Amino acid sequence: MLSARSFIALRHRNFRLIWIGLLVSFSGSMMQNAALLWHVSLLVSPARKGLALGLVGLARVVPVIVFSLISGVVADAWDRRRLMLFTQTAAALTSLTLAALTFRGLSAVWPLYGLAALGSAVGAFDLPARNALVPTLVPREHLPNAISLNTIMFQTASVVGPSVGGVMIAATSVGWVYAVNAISFMFVIAALLMMRDLPRREQGSTPAREDISFAAALEGLRFVFRSPLIRSTMLLDFFATFFSSATALLPIFAQDILKVGAHGYGWLYAAPAAGALVTSAAMVPLTERIERRGRTLLWAVGWFGAATVVFGVSRSFWLTFFCLALTGATDTVSMIIRNVVRQLETPDRLRGRMTGVNMVFFMGGPQLGELEAGAVANWFGAPFSVISGGVGCLIATAWVAVATPVLRHYRRSPAEPVDRVPPLPAPALEGHEADSTAAAPVTVRD
Repeated sequence: MLSARSFIALRHRNFRLIWIGLLVSFSGSMMQNAALLWHVSLLVSPARKGLALGLVGLARVVPVIVFSLISGVVADAWDRRRLMLFTQTAAALTSLTLAALTFRGLSAVWPLYGLAALGSAVGAFDLPARNALVPTLVPREHLPNAISLNTIMFQTASVVGPSVGGVMIAATSVGWVYAVNAISFMFVIAALLMMRDLPRREQGSTPAREDISFAAALEGLRFVFRSPLIRSTMLLDFFATFFSSATALLPIFAQDILKVGAHGYGWLYAAPAAGALVTSAAMVPLTERIERRGRTLLWAVGWFGAATVVFGVSRSFWLTFFCLALTGATDTVSMIIRNVVRQLETPDRLRGRMTGVNMVFFMGGPQLGELEAGAVANWFGAPFSVISGGVGCLIATAWVAVATPVLRHYRRSPAEPVDRVPPLPAPALEGHEADSTAAAPVTVRD
């Protein structure tokens, strides 16, 4: 049951400001993501639709791969609030350009790919800065609650955005969706400008600007790949989303298989987030009570793959909606556990770089997966693409479970109270300076 304590992180003014701003901004971004796929599907011939939709994923993932490591270093070296002000402004200008081109009667698909890539490049710098900033806005003992509330915020936006976007596309045009998204970024910019009394980062706890280098990026890579828990959660995230990324094919299912039009497409696009939103609310009080966190994570990803298989088989709108909602619910469970592990296991001085490395996995997986899904759909049909992807997710999950015993046996620490996560001392990290916000020791039982 939700209580006042379930929202304790929102008592902190700076976190509350960014939480509200991001809720509005993410709603706009989810509207635009759905509209962009719909727009692409309208500009290409039916024979090229699957591959054209898959190429949206490729356009988005290339900048992530190119900029992920350096963006993490920048987030650790620069003022994170100022960096976010720059990235949010750049994202707003990108959406305005999309709107202007669309209102002028855009008939070629390549500008959509180019602007999708530009938006992804901006996001590659925004995400590490945001993920590294948020943990500094609440006390350490309130961080798991902040992560759960951020998940609720994101999933709420993921439900509202595509649903409203589908209505706007049907009632007006995709151009208005792009314009509204541009306005939504202003709420984050306002939140950042209204923050005050931000904690100062200690001298020597961050790399100097002149240290934005390959060596600094390599330090982040070494940290991630020397931590079995963090490494295994990233691999699990990548393989699951690579094989089960069917979002890009939803226009095909809405238009050609289920025949539900733009309104139905908006609801199908929002279905995973609808399931995720309900689960997020449940996870706020439950996150700290989950004992077998590793096994819960693995089972959640397994059910994610199984729901994807049934989605590919379904020819019923409501069964498809339910399966997509189940993918969102199970992905939320795994996402919250993964985020708790990563944030608590990573010292503040490396959070930007950890997030930069993680971007390759959690953004590269679904975007490359969309390309793979589109290519397979182009050759063998959309249902086969979705079904084979779900089977691939199940196989990958089993492999990670067998290959990583530390993840299978990972549990909540017996010293960790059920109702809260207390401040914990920093562990001795080889090669890294101890930090007051460093990770809690990992508890593993056989």
